[in-house]
Amino acid sequence: MSSQRYSLFSVLRESLRGHTGWKPAWREPEPKPSYDVVIVGGGGHGLATAHYLARVHGVTNVAVIEKGWIGGGNVGRNTTIVRSNYLLPGNVPFYEHAMKLWEGLEQDLNYNAMMSQRGIINLFHSDGQRDAYARRGNAMRLHGVDSELLDVEQLKPILPMLDFDNARFPVKGGLRQARAGTARHDAVAWGYARAADGRGVDIIQNCEVKGFRVENGRVSGVETSRGFIGAKKVGVAVAGNSSRVAAMAGLRLPIESHVLQAFVSEGVKPFIDTVCTFGAGHFYISQSDKGGLVFGGDIDGYNSYAQRGNLPTIEDVCEGGMALMPTIGRVKLLRHWGGIMDMSMDGSPIIDRTPVDGLFLNAGWCYGGFKATPASGWCFAHLIATGEPHPVAAAYRLDRFATGRLIDEKGVGAQPNLH
Repeated sequence: MSSQRYSLFSVLRESLRGHTGWKPAWREPEPKPSYDVVIVGGGGHGLATAHYLARVHGVTNVAVIEKGWIGGGNVGRNTTIVRSNYLLPGNVPFYEHAMKLWEGLEQDLNYNAMMSQRGIINLFHSDGQRDAYARRGNAMRLHGVDSELLDVEQLKPILPMLDFDNARFPVKGGLRQARAGTARHDAVAWGYARAADGRGVDIIQNCEVKGFRVENGRVSGVETSRGFIGAKKVGVAVAGNSSRVAAMAGLRLPIESHVLQAFVSEGVKPFIDTVCTFGAGHFYISQSDKGGLVFGGDIDGYNSYAQRGNLPTIEDVCEGGMALMPTIGRVKLLRHWGGIMDMSMDGSPIIDRTPVDGLFLNAGWCYGGFKATPASGWCFAHLIATGEPHPVAAAYRLDRFATGRLIDEKGVGAQPNLH
């Protein structure tokens, strides 16, 4: 780890020195001619991969190259929710592995990621939806994941602001995962960057990939805006730009890129102390430490690479919030932003080798990218280091769309074919 550890002692020491002794969180190195591994993409997944390559597998001759700045992509453009309340066997072990890594992340990174296990409640509004959530909760428990089915009387003390009786879709109960919650998205990126740098990983910002050099069917490096960088192995983790980057290596991916907007209101007094999702519409909400209500909904529905959204989606998300809790109607919307989602055709991710030897792919995260960050990095690092998929990510094969082994779970959100 970095020679400068964060602790109560270091804070007290620096306070006496006027905070003049703090070092940069990570270095700004010039790229070396070659590395054992080059990770394309300096978001949460790429940085986590580099960290676990170094910490778990001892592979430290690694570079993470990012076309912009660390934290400028989807890792800093989301609603910060972490959870593992999935249904299908291809997903539950993976996201529960992520949840366990989240629970020890701050100690692992020696960085305050502001992890808050405030829980999540998925509301249901019909008998059929209750049965579906009961099935999901039972599947979670069979995998050792906590879940609790709540009725209306149990919900009212927890979420008193809901319109239980007069709503168009009356609330009948909810599925709760108490260990879920939120984490500060920027801090997650900074923490992984600092931890990876402390183990010798080079983090190279403002370095855009222009192409891949492939010789005899094997990747030998990447062409970048800062020159050619040789590599024995290359991992691609670029979220919404997966299709464009993969095309440089001659690959066509089963992925569409869509904008997903997120919103935050003005700061208000403590209002909601858990994460809540609307079962009759796509709306989810929590409250930040600053008091802002953080919420989101559906993707914009058309293909785009722009990190901005459109007014109809803003109206749709706000309508969902008003249908669920009319009391937020007088709260002012402070700002909104967009992240570029790489939507796979079944709504589930891809962590796999590609037909190009030495080139590995991490993509297709749809709505689930941030919550998956630790497990995605752990499993991608395992794949790159060993050449074999990690057991909890074995279902995330690139060829599943050809073999018919899809992981079509509605619980992850809408798939692109539904828009």
